[in-house]
Amino acid sequence: MTRRAAEYALAAVLVLLMLGPALGPGYVLAYDMVATPRVPFSAASLGWGDGLPRAVPQDAVLALLTTVVPGWLVQHAVLVAIVWLAVVGAARLVPSERLLVRLVAGAAYGWNAFVAERLLIGHWGLLLGYAALPWIVRAARAARSGAHPAPVVGWCALAALTPTGGLVAAVTASVVLCWPFRRAADAQPADAQPADAEPSDAEPKDAAPADAARPVTGPRPGWALAVLALNAPWVVAGAVARVSAVSDPDGVAAFAARAENWSGTLGALLGLGGIWNAEVVPASRTTVVAPLFTLLVLAVAVAGFRPLVRAWGRGPAVALAVVAAGALGIAAAGALPGGGQVLGFLVAHVPGAGLLRDGQKFLAPFALVLAVCFALGVERLADAMRTRNAGPIAVGALLAALVYPVVALPDLAWGGVGRLEGVRYPDDWDRVAETLAADPHGEVAVLPFSTFRAFGWNGNRTVLDPAPRYLPLDVVVEDALPVDIGRGDGVVGGESGRAADVRAALAAGRSLTTADIRWVLVERGTPGPVPTTALAGYRVVWSGPELVLYRAESAVEPPRGSETVRVAAVAGGYAVAVGVLLGALASWALIRSRRFSTVGGGRRD
Repeated sequence: MTRRAAEYALAAVLVLLMLGPALGPGYVLAYDMVATPRVPFSAASLGWGDGLPRAVPQDAVLALLTTVVPGWLVQHAVLVAIVWLAVVGAARLVPSERLLVRLVAGAAYGWNAFVAERLLIGHWGLLLGYAALPWIVRAARAARSGAHPAPVVGWCALAALTPTGGLVAAVTASVVLCWPFRRAADAQPADAQPADAEPSDAEPKDAAPADAARPVTGPRPGWALAVLALNAPWVVAGAVARVSAVSDPDGVAAFAARAENWSGTLGALLGLGGIWNAEVVPASRTTVVAPLFTLLVLAVAVAGFRPLVRAWGRGPAVALAVVAAGALGIAAAGALPGGGQVLGFLVAHVPGAGLLRDGQKFLAPFALVLAVCFALGVERLADAMRTRNAGPIAVGALLAALVYPVVALPDLAWGGVGRLEGVRYPDDWDRVAETLAADPHGEVAVLPFSTFRAFGWNGNRTVLDPAPRYLPLDVVVEDALPVDIGRGDGVVGGESGRAADVRAALAAGRSLTTADIRWVLVERGTPGPVPTTALAGYRVVWSGPELVLYRAESAVEPPRGSETVRVAAVAGGYAVAVGVLLGALASWALIRSRRFSTVGGGRRD
């Protein structure tokens, strides 16, 4: 079996083992993972809605894709791509000619606590950035050896579907592109072959890489600026948002990393876990032996860092290690003495600093370094065994390391043991969407007025309200989040002014017409109150077993000011990102066409 075929086979096995029921017919709805048949082009999805642009440009891309491809197919493709790209990308990043060593890295990066917890909480956009990270590092290292940097831009564009993914990708790429390499050996990547090249299996493990003689380029700050510019859509949208770009500092305690077992918060993070929401933590992470698995991986990874330096050179290895250490520091900041206070100040006073509240999601670079060094550490141990004439034991150690991630985290299998499963929306959702499309005026408020839902037809799984991504009008939903803020149950405040208007009307026992709401959608079968006073002045226009749609008896329109400047600014942010991506790809294509033309001309001579 060729190396590429083996990588694909491992990725396919882990895709099926991990996602199983999630790949069946229907939509996977779990926490923040909300897929719908067609995401509407609304103010919220495009970035000039009433709140902060947390899903920009992700929702805009989904709206574009689902105009031509069913939403369930897009979701399935994304879920498969997450696992596939993570496994194959990490395998190809490892500077080793041994197939098993590369597969160990792929398995370790594609199946771990970070992937499990972020998948179960529904952060698929963030996980796409995670999956793109090894490809970003590989392309950036190749760019420092003379290759065209366009692939760096392309992979960073995939990661930039979410603000956090875009930041992690931009910082990682920029550090590798701009880190000062002091000698030629520092920029000799062991894996910078063309994307379609496969080293010969007969090549000795310690042989010099095929491109070792390639010229070393200096720092490439221009391309680092290009990958930063890919974040323009959400940066600009946040800058011109109707609401303040600062966030509730109570969210620092609410979203700080948490302990999962006796090793504490730091132990959870070193094991790539520690997410704030205990409901999505796999049970295997809470066992007594879980920290022992973490210690084992860390010890082996430490042994693997020296081979990484030897293969890549000190500059690239140290550069990536610095990014990984910074990622771990950000993840742990909220749980360190004094860290919560510092983060609270930043979140309350610095626009955009709210991204730092959930620090655990920045662990991706640390996870990548851990997976690569773990694989190299296992190889180093296997080499030591071979020198002692223990070849079969060495092979057994490599095979054990390959299956170790699944053994240590078995409850990620089969969609987190049934947590991720495809379901179908009841017909009521299509009927309500059609009714609103026939009279597309005003806003829709959804009752019960709470952030999450637990529908019986979805197995009572917790999920964000699908209405904003299903209905063709602007939807007002609760954006305040009830969580444990460190002093018992509390609420992390939202930013939406329209949500605040609805919340105030409900608290005062007034009709939602006083909040200028034209439509009210009542979702049945999910916990929460539906005050009859809120529906005064409305009449039923659609009623089904799952949904009831009300329309105000008198004309109601929400207060609107001129949005021209905001829309133009956000559109400009999209134009910058798309322009950078297309420009990089066009430059790459032009250079490749000239190269092929030159080669072809030489042959004709």
